[in-house]
Amino acid sequence: MWKIKHIFDGDYGCEERNPNEAPKVSVTLINEDNEAKIISVEDQWLIDNNLDEGDEWPYLALSEE
Repeated sequence: MWKIKHIFDGDYGCEERNPNEAPKVSVTLINEDNEAKIISVEDQWLIDNNLDEGDEWPYLALSEE
C-alpha cells in the first residue's frame, strides 16, 4: 500500500508551461517497506479526489520508472 507522504507545488512562475497545460504537483509516495516514489500529477486531480498528505494512494500498483 502506498501513502502520500508529501505534496510539493514547485511552480514559482519561473518555468513556463503551455497555456492549455494544467498545473502539476510532485507527490512523494511511501510504502510499508519505506520505499519512496515521486510522481507528477495535476493539482486539480488531487483536489477532485479529495487526496492530501497521509492519504492512501488510490491505485493498486505503480509502474516502475
